Amino acid sequence: MSDVERERQIDYLDVEINLLSPATPFMRDHLRVIWTGFAIWVFTTFGPITLTRIAPDLMTTQMPVLGFPIHYFSIAIGGPTAALLLAVWYARKRDQIDEKYGIEQHVAEPEPTETVAEDATATDGGVTE
Repeated sequence: MSDVERERQIDYLDVEINLLSPATPFMRDHLRVIWTGFAIWVFTTFGPITLTRIAPDLMTTQMPVLGFPIHYFSIAIGGPTAALLLAVWYARKRDQIDEKYGIEQHVAEPEPTETVAEDATATDGGVTE
C-alpha cells in the first residue's frame, strides 16, 4: 500500500499527534520541511550575529562597493531577504507535499454583492450619482 493510500485511510480524530514522532507519512514529510526551515532560519538569523562575536575584525570591515560594514549588511539586508525566500520555499514545499498526498485547497467563491438603486440616498443624506 502506498503512502497516499495509507494517508487517505487514516482517521485523524483517532490518531495521537506527536510532533517528535509523527504517526503518518504526511505528518513526517511536513515535519521534515518544518525542521529544515527552522534550521535555515536559525542560521540566517543568528549566524551573522554569532560570526560578528567570533570574528569582529572580519565582520566589521567595510564592504568595498556599498561602504557598510559586513555585519550590518548581512543583518539588515540578508535577514529579511532570507525570511522572504524561506517563506516562498516553504509554500512551494507544502504545495509539493499536498500534491503528493492528493490534498486540495478549495478557494471560496466571493458572495454576490447587492446592487444599489440609482436613487438611493448616500450616507451623508445626499443622492448618489
